[in-house]
Amino acid sequence: MLLTILLIAFAVVVFIQFLYYIFIFGKFSFAKGSNEKPKNIPISVIICAKNEAENIKKYFQTLLTQNYPDYEIVLIDDASSDETAELFEAYEKQYSNVKLVKVQNNEAFWGNKKFALTLGIKAAKNEYLVFTDADCYPATNDWLLQISSQFTREKTIVLGYGAYEKVKKSFLNKIIRFETMLTATQYFSWAKIGKPYMGVGRNLAYKKEEFFNVRGFMDHMKVRSGDDDLFINQAATKKNTAILFSPESFTFSEPKTTFSSWMYQKRRHATTAKYYKGFDKFQLALFFVSQFWFLVLAIVLLAFQFQWMLVTAIIVFRYFFTWLSLGYAAGKLKEKDVMYWYPIIEIVLIFTQLSVFFKNLFSKPVHWK
Repeated sequence: MLLTILLIAFAVVVFIQFLYYIFIFGKFSFAKGSNEKPKNIPISVIICAKNEAENIKKYFQTLLTQNYPDYEIVLIDDASSDETAELFEAYEKQYSNVKLVKVQNNEAFWGNKKFALTLGIKAAKNEYLVFTDADCYPATNDWLLQISSQFTREKTIVLGYGAYEKVKKSFLNKIIRFETMLTATQYFSWAKIGKPYMGVGRNLAYKKEEFFNVRGFMDHMKVRSGDDDLFINQAATKKNTAILFSPESFTFSEPKTTFSSWMYQKRRHATTAKYYKGFDKFQLALFFVSQFWFLVLAIVLLAFQFQWMLVTAIIVFRYFFTWLSLGYAAGKLKEKDVMYWYPIIEIVLIFTQLSVFFKNLFSKPVHWK
């Protein structure tokens, strides 16, 4: 009797996953790319940096060489203790379209990136703002052209894809890139459905009025993380949000190279999810729960060899539709190679997420340098 109940539960879990992968994620996975024309709107690119001198030296030129007619670069030095401020000062003197914003430590907002970003946003002269990080670089010189194409009278928020560089012969790198691809598939899909819930600060754009419409970061200023996803969770709607996933619009970052540093990064990111809207927390939790119980119930039912042919058929069907959906998404995001390792990576991520959850219950990671 118990095994029969577990089999029914197993079928329900797989059905839930079918709904996610085909009817929700499929909104992105099987979607066609847009062919919107670039618009020559004035843009302000905003970079907030704290002790990022080495990355700035490597990547700043990729911002200067954008094939775009009218843009400024707003550099925010958030009380750095390395050469960051000196580099920014030199760039401001050398390039007419570079503006420097210096942030002094403020007792009320000490170490809070949101405070620094707020000052940079207010200093930007243009209405259309594009955000990336100091350790990121655009894939092409047409990055801003691609972003500008998505802005319309109604679409005032653009969610882009922030990829990670490929590292040969690194399984950790495949895990990182798979998780990044899966996360993007989720937030792109929900945005297409009309329920946008997050974006990534490595590749994000919005009109300045959207920032002031929700009082900027004030409602979550005390939460050290979430200048990107918590803002989008609050400000993005079905009407004002567009997604952008053309390869020319990607940004790239160097991935973590050790499991411990990647885990710490995941712990920082996970602390913001509890501040999402109720529905967003529910749908994310339901997806993870369905992943976890699929794995557990499949192992239990196969271990007892209960209706093993039926259970095996369900497992094969489940991997078929998940591979199909994620395979198309990986193709769009140029991450096809990670799909060869998909079943193994999925198991690693399930237990990694459990570990992050329990670790964050007992200690909180630091969020800004």
